[in-house]
Amino acid sequence: MKKIEKVLGIALILALPALSVFAGGGQQAGTAGDVIKIGVFEPMTGANAAGGAMEVEGIRLANELNPTVEVAGKTYKVELVVVDNKSDKVEAANAVQRLVDRDKVQIILGSWGSSLAMAGGEVAKDAHIPVIGLSCTNPLVTAGNDYYFRVCFIDPFQGTVMANYAFRDLNAKTAVIVQEVSNDYSVGLAKFFSDNFKALTGNANAVLTTVNYNTGDQDFSAQLTSIRSLNPDVIFAPGNYTESALVIRQARELGISVPIIGGDTWETPEFIDVGGERVEGAVFSTFFASEHAASPVAETFLREYRSRYNKEPAAVTALGYDGYLVALDAVKRAGSVDPQKIRDAIAVTQGFVGAAGTVTLDANGDATKSAFIKSVQGGKFVFKTIVNP
Repeated sequence: MKKIEKVLGIALILALPALSVFAGGGQQAGTAGDVIKIGVFEPMTGANAAGGAMEVEGIRLANELNPTVEVAGKTYKVELVVVDNKSDKVEAANAVQRLVDRDKVQIILGSWGSSLAMAGGEVAKDAHIPVIGLSCTNPLVTAGNDYYFRVCFIDPFQGTVMANYAFRDLNAKTAVIVQEVSNDYSVGLAKFFSDNFKALTGNANAVLTTVNYNTGDQDFSAQLTSIRSLNPDVIFAPGNYTESALVIRQARELGISVPIIGGDTWETPEFIDVGGERVEGAVFSTFFASEHAASPVAETFLREYRSRYNKEPAAVTALGYDGYLVALDAVKRAGSVDPQKIRDAIAVTQGFVGAAGTVTLDANGDATKSAFIKSVQGGKFVFKTIVNP
């Protein structure tokens, strides 16, 4: 009997975190059936796992602080259903299908990685379930998909920001692009940088070459040797944090000393862990900086995050937090838990104040947001400047 009691005790303890999702936070809760399910499809394993984990951190924090939502006078408990898309396009589509078919979610958040977002987005579109993207910046995520929205800026703006930084701040007249050719985010951002850099310099040949690699590659010596002979003023290398850090580390080891700049995916602890001192001085654009968190929402987010984790949050964590809040705001305004009505409410989101700035969605479902430029200094991500749309 003691063994059985012990097993039951352990089972109860293990169940407590799941039960806490339904905590009423002091509000009048509805019946056991008054639940709204928010699905989350993120890469919790695989090449993008660190990014997915940071977004989920923000979503879970927002859920802890806002565990219920008022809908037409009734209090609904909010249940998070998190599914691992395993950093794979096929698995991303499967993850969304499971959220739709098995879990019957009313709204979905995710995913880190534009390729993963696009793969899952088609399934959500067919099922008429709205999705809020958090950091997926490729324009194709929302293009032609009336059920996908996002709380981040998009790559045409990010590409413009970094092309301007290269031209005006670094006085660069020539550039080389290193792109992760198997990654839609990287390829799209590389193109927007290239187009804008050529326009700024007035030179159609300002981008000396574009070299490719694949996700998971670890040896970039061939590409970097060819770049060294070209001697560009700057290297733009948008890509996943691990491969990008390896590119920079190997470039420095080959004696390439020119500035290397990139995009928002670099802001993960793994980027610094992999690159070490070789990524010192690397510059990138991102979505959020604690130094410019001026709203009460941002102050609450920072205070609660710091108290739990004793560190500064990543930009995508703030976006995860905001995505959840935008979802709840839409449910309230819809006055319904019907996915179609929630979708329609999301579409007209205007002036929503979140942790990472104000969210106003355009006709494509994209947010117009400011960009923050940071660099790696002393093994930390340090704010440099803000660029407004």
